[in-house]
Amino acid sequence: MRTRRAVLKGGLGIAATAMIGGTAATAHAVPSATFPWIIDCDSWGARPPAGALPLSAIATNKIILHHMAFPNVTDYSREQAIKLARDCQDLHMDRNGWSDTGQHFTISRGGYVLEGRRGSLAQLDTGGNQVISAHCPGENGRAIGIENEGTYITELPPDALLESMVKLCVAVCEQYGLHAWDIFGHWDFRHTQCPGIAFYGIFPKVRRKIARKLGEATMDEERRWPDLWRFVNSPSVITVQYLLNVQGYPLAPDGAFGPATVAAVQDWQARNGIPVDVDATLTPPTWRSLVEPVPVRLGDSGPAVSAIQTMLATKGFGTTVTGAFDGVTEVAVRKLQRLHRLPADGVMSPSTWCALVGGIVRESFR
Repeated sequence: MRTRRAVLKGGLGIAATAMIGGTAATAHAVPSATFPWIIDCDSWGARPPAGALPLSAIATNKIILHHMAFPNVTDYSREQAIKLARDCQDLHMDRNGWSDTGQHFTISRGGYVLEGRRGSLAQLDTGGNQVISAHCPGENGRAIGIENEGTYITELPPDALLESMVKLCVAVCEQYGLHAWDIFGHWDFRHTQCPGIAFYGIFPKVRRKIARKLGEATMDEERRWPDLWRFVNSPSVITVQYLLNVQGYPLAPDGAFGPATVAAVQDWQARNGIPVDVDATLTPPTWRSLVEPVPVRLGDSGPAVSAIQTMLATKGFGTTVTGAFDGVTEVAVRKLQRLHRLPADGVMSPSTWCALVGGIVRESFR
């Protein structure tokens, strides 16, 4: 596996929009000799892009998985996969006004893997700078986006789709120097129902399968926190805002990483001797400083409890936001802990907080 490249940071949203001189908008897509099982754009009949598709100037540091909110069809043929890719491109270009398909790759319910945004397959071949995408604002220059056909709020994807998704994630990890713990869901970074409650619930199992295929026995870090920053708006940002409320910052817990939240994060970093990030990124030391003083448990109350209940409700654990850590909340916390192979004691340890906000913990790979 290639050594992970450092993520370059900078002000004014460089990680969201920075680009290098190259472009992926070549006249013809080239089938991959390395990944012949990925159907390239020309082979499925993609339209030409409506504009330039620049390459990102920064390193890829994660994979984001999606569901497409399309019907759960029972046609698992190659023809349906090609129709899916065309329908998706039409939707993204004609309705969303994007230059091309938003995601880098698409997987059909029959397990066919297709190139999405033109140039993505050529960059995967070399592990070169990814094509800037449109699948997740704030992450489009540093996250490979994979769309999975279907809707998975109450249903799980077919085995064929899951097998191909694991295969593709392994390829992306190997080519970009990523790990199984660099795989997230769309709603970890945006307000959305994607990738679906049922699908998201098997992510720990999927990551373990990918880790085995990569030969990774365990995580090389205790926790992989989601690197939220000022270009991200998500349920996890609500947790940050509630935790800053605990520390006396009067933020509205709306999930929008606006100027007030940016200022509060940066002030908190400065007060705690943490390097102040120009984009107010929730770095691992920032996360730790916010959650370690808050070992919330049964009987407690306040903003931290509201944060827990909000996230658990979003992920389908059936909690109501009351601000009081009741028996229903404790049962939900224990379920979350068991899902990630943490000690199921119902107490909000730092690792439980990490799992709650979409991060990955070492215990999950036991």
